[in-house]
Amino acid sequence: MSGTSIDGIDAALVKIEGHGENTEIELLHYSTYPYNEEMKKSILAAMDPANSTVAAICSLNFKLGKQFAEAVKRVCEEADVPLTEIDVIGSHGQTIYHIPQQEGDLEKSTLQIGEPATISYETGSVVVSNFRTMDMAAGGEGAPLVPYTEYILYRNPEKNRALQNIGGIGNVTVIQKDAPMEDVFAFDTGPGNMIIDELCNHFKGISFDPEGKIAAEGNVQHELVDRWLSLDYFSKEPPKSTGRELFGVEFTSRIIQENPHLSAEDLIATATYFTAASIAKSCRDFVFPKTPIDELIVGGGGSYNQTLLAMLKELLPEVMVMTQEEIGLSSEAKEAVAFALLANETIHQQCSNIPNATGAAKPVILGNITLPPNGDAKNILQKAGNHR
Repeated sequence: MSGTSIDGIDAALVKIEGHGENTEIELLHYSTYPYNEEMKKSILAAMDPANSTVAAICSLNFKLGKQFAEAVKRVCEEADVPLTEIDVIGSHGQTIYHIPQQEGDLEKSTLQIGEPATISYETGSVVVSNFRTMDMAAGGEGAPLVPYTEYILYRNPEKNRALQNIGGIGNVTVIQKDAPMEDVFAFDTGPGNMIIDELCNHFKGISFDPEGKIAAEGNVQHELVDRWLSLDYFSKEPPKSTGRELFGVEFTSRIIQENPHLSAEDLIATATYFTAASIAKSCRDFVFPKTPIDELIVGGGGSYNQTLLAMLKELLPEVMVMTQEEIGLSSEAKEAVAFALLANETIHQQCSNIPNATGAAKPVILGNITLPPNGDAKNILQKAGNHR
């Protein structure tokens, strides 16, 4: 998994038994491998319509494929698991551009890169990639996809749960107690760490705000937050998704240019509150009218930002706000584990999108399968077919 924060590659080594609602999953090892500055700049440039080129994206596709393959090798080595024991690799890839709705002549579409053939060749494994495109072909936005995995892993017969991921972008999945999978709904709440990280990089030369300590030193400018929350995105009914196109470098640069009188600490505090407020607004506008929530379980990198968590608890006093760790799971590993699980569903020919979350016309099988060059995939594919 390489997300919208562009901080590195998350690799989760998992053991999976079964599929669908009978899935049992064990996390064996997890690591994050940071990008060097050159690679990070290359990815950001490829995402920028003003600076990207076809040649740069073409080259980056293969460069990332090699780095993803290296991440697989390293996580196996760290876990002392031979590479030959890996049956399937689920690779989300790196999102370069996402158009959730048609914009003039631009067709609704999405592009993730990180060449799966390179990963398969280097590891000798089956690779499942390109998870979002089939959902978009079915009329969906290709996001969010983790709600399927969240239903399998986090449903609770006694509690209504909302699972709030805070990566580069924030997204929430709502799972009511005893509800069937088709009743699950989810959507992107707005910015996660993306604006905070950009401000930290600009003012402090660091990639994120450790534990929210910088934000804790600043003063929130509530009039700015109110203005940002008036953007059309926040009034749009779900299903909906967003990304760096709306809350990326251009948005952050505009914040800096329009507020030269504010300190770095004030801007970072305000951006942090913006993330918390957008989550709270999303809950009040689009979740609570449908169902009460007992627990809001926060995952992703933002769950380690203590200032952000404190703001969320203050804005949602009627809900128990907790982290993944408080229920015995890893916040950091969550999305990488999710795409391992989705890859397992693809191999078993199971639909794994939730139309209520993505807006697709129907459930579909996600992902493209790339076979290894030596044909060793036959056993795993036959095994999965027999258990379908």
